[in-house]
Amino acid sequence: MIKRKIPFAHAKSIYDVDLSFFKKHGIKVVLTDLDNTLAPIYQKDADEKVFDLVKRYKEAGLRLIIVSNNTGKRVKRFSAELGIENACWMLKPLSLRLKKFLKKQKIDKSEVILVGDQILTDIMAGNGAKIKTLLTEPLVPEDPIWTRWNRFFEKPTRKKLLAKHIVKEWEETL
Repeated sequence: MIKRKIPFAHAKSIYDVDLSFFKKHGIKVVLTDLDNTLAPIYQKDADEKVFDLVKRYKEAGLRLIIVSNNTGKRVKRFSAELGIENACWMLKPLSLRLKKFLKKQKIDKSEVILVGDQILTDIMAGNGAKIKTLLTEPLVPEDPIWTRWNRFFEKPTRKKLLAKHIVKEWEETL
């Protein structure tokens, strides 16, 4: 199995991860995918659940940044509502833009994690940038056609990672 496809840890959802996980691993910056990681693809505006997550992270001293392959319009509107930073058109699984973003923002790679629901985009980009990655399950089954295509190809990898316990659940890393 290609190492670039193996996340640091797995969680059902970003909403399930206790803040102690980030503290234990020295994480100060959480980069999160938007679509089907932070919110369903069809959700245009942040809901109470997302606002609560952002509030908890801010209170814990964590910097939350949306990093998405999605268009600037959706990402910028969503992050503006939440009062957090964003980076769009990241071209994941390529890691070049992610590396440039980290450098420009002066983010220490040892203090950052990328959270996402796709191995073939989020995990590969994060691992390519040499940062920790946390794979989540998609929030909802609905996806655009290109994401359904990715999920078809990543399904055997995801199944193997979880069934053979190649990747640990986030709680096991504490």
